[in-house]
Amino acid sequence: MTVESTAARKPRRSSGTKRAAGAASARKTAAATAQTQDTGPQLVQLLTPEGDRVENAENAEFAPFVADITTEDLRGLYRDMVLTRRFDGEATALQRQGELGLWASLLGQEAAQIGSGRALRDDDYVFPTYREHGVAWCRGVDPTNLLGMFRGVNHGGWDPTTNNFHLYTIVIGSQTLHATGYAMGVAKDGADSAVIAYFGDGASSQGDVAEAFTFSAVYNSPVVFFCQNNQWAISEPTERQMRVPLYQRAQGFGFPGVRVDGNDVLACLAVTRWALDRARRGEGPTLVEAFTYRMGAHTTSDDPTKYRRDEETAAWEAKDPILRLKTHLLAGGGADEAFFAGLEEESEALGKRVREVVRAMPDPDTMAIFENVYADGHALVDEERAQFAAYLASFESEEGR
Repeated sequence: MTVESTAARKPRRSSGTKRAAGAASARKTAAATAQTQDTGPQLVQLLTPEGDRVENAENAEFAPFVADITTEDLRGLYRDMVLTRRFDGEATALQRQGELGLWASLLGQEAAQIGSGRALRDDDYVFPTYREHGVAWCRGVDPTNLLGMFRGVNHGGWDPTTNNFHLYTIVIGSQTLHATGYAMGVAKDGADSAVIAYFGDGASSQGDVAEAFTFSAVYNSPVVFFCQNNQWAISEPTERQMRVPLYQRAQGFGFPGVRVDGNDVLACLAVTRWALDRARRGEGPTLVEAFTYRMGAHTTSDDPTKYRRDEETAAWEAKDPILRLKTHLLAGGGADEAFFAGLEEESEALGKRVREVVRAMPDPDTMAIFENVYADGHALVDEERAQFAAYLASFESEEGR
């Protein structure tokens, strides 16, 4: 008996039809996802863009974590954001003037960084990327120390053990693994401190981040993954990176995720305190998605006008984190014009100091790249050092002829 396969009896669609159907389905899914990201889920928000205090079901769990914040504390948070923005703007200008090779601006992300940075205790440890200038400020790192690497005179101008703030990480996403390993060590030591790792929405697609999520969940590591979702991985928008809200990825690894208004410094402070407390109590990792926006370019080598609309940027300018807190302070009588004028003077002084320090930075010792590669030296490094020294000497010989 011959049995005809059902596949043979079914009419076949052309591959072009399949591709068209698949593309239509993908477009429909992407559109639905984009709509979900624009309209929901709800953000944890304590201050509206208009500067009004919010009390609702979404923030009820987190509001108690900022119940101790005084008017003086709010002025301090405002000062942090203003001075961080001024430093950042000065660094961008210095790069345009040829004083820095590159700069990654945090413009628009001040609330996410200052709010989370001020949630940390001194004994907590931070693993940043290369844009966490506001967190560095909160950890007491002199802002001028951040510029040496971008000028090409050092690999980082601060001692990580002094401020519990690791050196900047250029390799995308790798610091999440470093943070996870460090947090596993903290747990084994029996300490009650916590670890926080910063990364962006683009980095969340890296395999390193997925591995960090896996290990931190399995070993119940006291680590907070703080993702600044600034909507663009260089020129790729979030709807081309993921089909679910970013914070929901944590569910697949077995730990909670929270989306917070990344332009609300008070909400970022509250949510980060909550997540750090979980970690210290031995409840494992948390993913915090700070929903914010990169107002400037990815770095000074980027031109965002090539891939995003002016209308989009203008809509986010209305959510400016600094203006939001200023409005709140003025409405509640928490600050007057004398406060803002004094801060402007302090800001100008910071900008002047940054310019002077950068321009006075000495060139590095050319041979220093061979130092501290191995603790006890290495024959191959010694050979390379000698070859490079001979290469440099050859130029001096040419000039002497």
